[in-house]
Amino acid sequence: MQFIKHDLGQLSGGEIAEITITSAANVRLLDSHNFLLYRSGQRHKYNGGHYKQSPVRFDIPRAGHWYVVVDLGGYAGEVGSSIRVISGETVIG
Repeated sequence: MQFIKHDLGQLSGGEIAEITITSAANVRLLDSHNFLLYRSGQRHKYNGGHYKQSPVRFDIPRAGHWYVVVDLGGYAGEVGSSIRVISGETVIG
């Protein structure tokens, strides 16, 4: 499966990940364990779903290493994405 991976790195929890997509796509927020499960095609837990518009925003629920994954769920097409992490009023990345 093809996907775009955004490695958010180690976060404290409480930040907001804001994702911009260029077309409809599946957008998932995953911790490091669930990202490994996703990559290997196994069942995994995530926040997110299918979005037709952006920006998509996720609250980072707890401290840990986080990823955002964007994919088309096996359908044909192309999607682009960009991301920033916001802590209060400060953009982290």
